[in-house]
Amino acid sequence: MNIYVSNLAFTIQDEELKNLFTPYGVVSSAKVINDRETGRSKGFGFVEMEDTKSAQDAISQLDQLTIEGRQIKVSEARPKPEKSFGGGGGGNSPFKNDGGGYNKRKW
Repeated sequence: MNIYVSNLAFTIQDEELKNLFTPYGVVSSAKVINDRETGRSKGFGFVEMEDTKSAQDAISQLDQLTIEGRQIKVSEARPKPEKSFGGGGGGNSPFKNDGGGYNKRKW
């Protein structure tokens, strides 16, 4: 089961997150999400546990726990929504009648 953990202290690292869940069962992975540009924690992460029962126990026991002065929120992770990229441009634009295409050259 994939678990979402939010409101983490910015100093929490992957190993500490894993250690937090280990008493409840086998942890397959634990990852604190970092900002790409700064490398700094975004304050949330994901934990993958092999056993659903163990994961549910961990969620119920750890949700609202205060760690390093912050009350964490722990819940089952929801699937990431699919991104929509709008969908226009392919020549059906009402604004130009040139067959579409970005930065298309005209000779």
